[in-house]
Amino acid sequence: MKNSFSESYKAAGVDVTAGYEGVKLMKKDVERTFIPGVLTGIGGFGGLFQLDLEGIKEPVLVSGTDGVGTKLKLAMLMDKHDTIGIDAVAMCVNDVICCGAKPLFFLDYIAIGKNVPEKVATIVKGVAEGCVRAGCALIGGETAEHPGMMPEDEYDIAGYTTGVVDKSKILDNSGVKEGDVIIGLASTGVHSNGFSLVRKIFNINDAKVLERVLPDGKTLGETLLAPTEIYVKPMLDLISKAEVKAVSHITGGGFYENVPRSLPEGFTARVNKSSFEVPYIFRLMQEEGNIPERDMYNTFNMGIGMTAVVSEKDANRSVEILGAHGIKAYCIGDIVKGGEGIEII
Repeated sequence: MKNSFSESYKAAGVDVTAGYEGVKLMKKDVERTFIPGVLTGIGGFGGLFQLDLEGIKEPVLVSGTDGVGTKLKLAMLMDKHDTIGIDAVAMCVNDVICCGAKPLFFLDYIAIGKNVPEKVATIVKGVAEGCVRAGCALIGGETAEHPGMMPEDEYDIAGYTTGVVDKSKILDNSGVKEGDVIIGLASTGVHSNGFSLVRKIFNINDAKVLERVLPDGKTLGETLLAPTEIYVKPMLDLISKAEVKAVSHITGGGFYENVPRSLPEGFTARVNKSSFEVPYIFRLMQEEGNIPERDMYNTFNMGIGMTAVVSEKDANRSVEILGAHGIKAYCIGDIVKGGEGIEII
């Protein structure tokens, strides 16, 4: 690609050489993610991955794709782009783990107004870090320069992952019964959902607003931009050691939309909101935005980024297993017969 250059295309706003430079800058970070099964490095037309089926009788592939929403606006206002890629990975791999699937590989897509190689490499550095945390490989991606479609300093990022699970071990909520316990895994904050409301509450239109210092000494921007927790490794360990019956990723729609996904018909998840710590940022948003409590639980994770339904005998042990991975976990409720959905008491 040494001779690849178009003066005409550059005049139209697209510099192909910037793309090549970006790939060179991100190469070391991408290679950090390589795990057994990766057959090619970046730069090809497709990412090749050889599936190891040892110990898997009936392999089922599980795929997920997502973005990070308007949280991107904060990254752009703060000119901080090294963690947003972690969010992109988290939003995908945390979904596939809900089926019990181990993520294998990840691909990203970045649309950007103007391709600045160093900026793109910084974004991808975050993607690579997310993949390392999830134990999956970054085997490809795409950076698309969109002059005239978006401002030069703006971008969007989305991702895609594929995982694998043995068919007999798919978590499908069919084994959930009355008396089972709901384990809540602590979040790192707002994660990557509800930021349209977050931005409205704090009237976030410029970086100055994000410099506000909160009681813990962190700025509002630092608190809101904290990357989404990646629960893959702790959850895979928990699934291997305890009777996990269903898992929910608490994303858009909060508790009311996501926890019921762990339930078969005719059951209710009864959640005790006093059983876990609600981080200050959520209390601040509720107060300053005058948001009804139900809307808070129907929009945000409120400090619980993932839930797992386990048998009562495994409840305390589950909290200990997750704690060994540095994940604070709580017994936040139980499953009761009758009704449908969720009851927050």
